[in-house]
Amino acid sequence: MKTLYVTAAVLISAVALSACGNSTGDRALSGGAIGAGGGALAGAMVGAPLQGAAIGAAVGAGTGALTDSDQIDLGKPLWK
Repeated sequence: MKTLYVTAAVLISAVALSACGNSTGDRALSGGAIGAGGGALAGAMVGAPLQGAAIGAAVGAGTGALTDSDQIDLGKPLWK
């Protein structure tokens, strides 16, 4: 049951925070980074930080790539 809550928290975080940037590539990159960080933290709680990071990165990057700049725009990415 704990795994379900952690997974739900990671997915909600990825959806809420993954779309930083102006282009699809920016949102996918930042979403992957944010998702990997959140996934690693969540995975560490259940003893699988690498798997959590991989899942979080995939979900975050996918969410960032599938969003449009009109849907979510949190500003200019730090790397630009």
